Amino acid sequence: MDKGLTIMSEFDLIQRYFTRPTPSATLGVGDDAALLRVGDGMQLAVSTDMLVSGTHFFPDADPVLLGHKTLAVNLSDLAAMGAVPRWATLALALPYGKRPHPSPLPSGAGRVVDDAWLEQFSAGFFALAEEYGVELVGGDTTRGPLNLSVTIMGEVPQGAALRRDGAQADDDIWVSGTLGDAALALAHLQDRIVLPPDVFAACAARLHQPQPRVALGLALRGVAHSAIDISDGLLADLGHILERSRMGAEIQFDALPRSAALRKCESRALAQSCVLAGGDDYELCFTAPVARRAGIEKIPATLDVPLTRIGKIVAGNGCTVHAADGGAMQIKEQGYDHFAS
Repeated sequence: MDKGLTIMSEFDLIQRYFTRPTPSATLGVGDDAALLRVGDGMQLAVSTDMLVSGTHFFPDADPVLLGHKTLAVNLSDLAAMGAVPRWATLALALPYGKRPHPSPLPSGAGRVVDDAWLEQFSAGFFALAEEYGVELVGGDTTRGPLNLSVTIMGEVPQGAALRRDGAQADDDIWVSGTLGDAALALAHLQDRIVLPPDVFAACAARLHQPQPRVALGLALRGVAHSAIDISDGLLADLGHILERSRMGAEIQFDALPRSAALRKCESRALAQSCVLAGGDDYELCFTAPVARRAGIEKIPATLDVPLTRIGKIVAGNGCTVHAADGGAMQIKEQGYDHFAS
């Protein structure tokens, strides 16, 4: 253990780093459960995401950026539901202060977490929480390999939530932002490609500081028939819409929005994989009727979020990706799967 390191109790740690005022909650951090007021005619949208060291982030990840991403990936889920973020709980397994006895930390668990790490992680977390009006109302801590889990809650008017099961035949398929930059940054970090420093910096920002599309989700209430956030790759996540809606899709590969970095990527196979199956984009993919096309095309001017129409919903099942010549592309990689062998 480092000399001079003072190890706090679990409750002191929570009090110092993760206890903030919760004015909209009847009861926040410090009891067996939080008590939350939900407005009349509103539904509570709840989602949980877990980030595991060595699986979702590198063990030496910057704690400020990691605090941001831990909350951002959950905010993205609420964006895909058209919900206003309100509250969150945070569960942390921390290799805090000293290595657990009797064995060293498992491979990938990372460095020992100290007070400086906690200060920076909580700063990144709360900076994004304050931006979106999220109150941290509870959670749990334990000593163990680094594992970060957030349950987020938001409000949406009764019957107004965006869902995966509403896609209809002839709907346009849209995506926000650009696809594949986060996956390209990861490829660089894994030595599968070497990017120029300025290009890597831009792509790394997409990987480490995703921007949840909450305002877009709200704008799509009553407009989109279905929506999902792109966390595991476009084909995988669009596939969830198709499965739940019992529909098929046709998309145009050349229509997929890509940054200059992806368009200049020397490996065409890698670029294709990043755009179609890379994951960690946290953009929204949604479907909407053709009659809504003109209105949707006006959204970018208001929200400063690019929107691109990439294809359409069709009868059947599965997704066909068309090349520039109109032929169907053979796609092997569909997206990230936590339990794939």
